Amino acid sequence: MRTILHIIILSAALMLASCSAPKSSLTYFEDLSGTQSGTLPSTDYEIKLRPDDELLITVTSLVPEATAEYNLPLSNPATQSSIMTPSQGKQQTYIVDKSGDIKFPGIGMIHVDGMTTSQLASLLAKKISAEVEDPYVKVVLVNFRINVMGEVNRPGSIEVNRERYSILDALADAGDLTQYGERDNILLVREENNGTKTFHHLNLNDSELLSSPYFYLQQNDVVCVNPNKIRKDNSKYNQNNAFKLSVVSAVTGACSVIASLIIALVIR
Repeated sequence: MRTILHIIILSAALMLASCSAPKSSLTYFEDLSGTQSGTLPSTDYEIKLRPDDELLITVTSLVPEATAEYNLPLSNPATQSSIMTPSQGKQQTYIVDKSGDIKFPGIGMIHVDGMTTSQLASLLAKKISAEVEDPYVKVVLVNFRINVMGEVNRPGSIEVNRERYSILDALADAGDLTQYGERDNILLVREENNGTKTFHHLNLNDSELLSSPYFYLQQNDVVCVNPNKIRKDNSKYNQNNAFKLSVVSAVTGACSVIASLIIALVIR
């Protein structure tokens, strides 16, 4: 009798274990949870310019007339787009061509592919300073956009208005991960300067991400939050139930048609 009781208890325990939900940590940077404070290595956030980038470039100085020729007029045919600015109204922008160049007024063609916005600003200021005293050049990337997909509360395209933009910023703007998102398996798809696409898996449970070269995002990055096992199992369960329901409905419909035919034949 005691042996039978032990078998029943063991069987019940195995059933409970098999029915328990898989463990999925919802904690960000879980490896830091046991540490009160500390320091983390930093990483470079400046993005590199590439073809099809849209740039807003303004040149100013103490004498505005001296830098007028270095600012695009609204009707300049060299530009392909325009942007509204609160202080200056509608301004033309530069589109980096397929060769990585822009045509800058008063200077000519400049190869900008691979440069940062600050490097381009310094280069332009140096060239313009040969004619203008103390020029100030501001370069802004205006088509910085990333896409967040998958298990987040607000998936979609995000227009970024600053260069210092991390994976955490993107997830925050997307409403954070749902409870079904895999925090240790975030997929980042990136288009490199040479046109090739690379992918990287990021772990939000590990603080090493903070010093990763992929912590800060670049233009056109795609962030995919994969569903965890619970979400996948629920999806399969719902699909199976939907299939069973469709089969039952089809069988029921067929039986109804057959029954109607039999009744019609009997009545005749």
